[in-house]
Amino acid sequence: MLELASTSDALVLCCPQNEQTRHIVNKEVMLALGNKGVIVNVGRGSLIDEEELVNCLMEGHISGAGLDVFENEPNVPQQLLAMDNVVLSPHNAAFTTETYMAATQLVEDNLEAFFSNKPLLTLVKLE
Repeated sequence: MLELASTSDALVLCCPQNEQTRHIVNKEVMLALGNKGVIVNVGRGSLIDEEELVNCLMEGHISGAGLDVFENEPNVPQQLLAMDNVVLSPHNAAFTTETYMAATQLVEDNLEAFFSNKPLLTLVKLE
């Protein structure tokens, strides 16, 4: 990640959340990205050390950030809300017209299966 950051102008994160990816973007990575670098996170909030992100943005170590996810959702650090070099969205990057239509079709298909006494496509067990 350090090598990637040191040779890039922007990092776009869309990784899953697991032990290997937690804080994959830390202070060291942000410093390697540099003061003209931008970070965009549409993956999971824990991919970025959010406290260090705030510090690096405030100190000018990186240029900006675009965040659709946050480390402690739904809580967003107040400092991020006040920054002109940060774009925030309410965890909705996945909601495109195509995903909305696919979800609608899935609901329709499940209802049809249910009323036809067929197995549901996406069975949810409630315990």
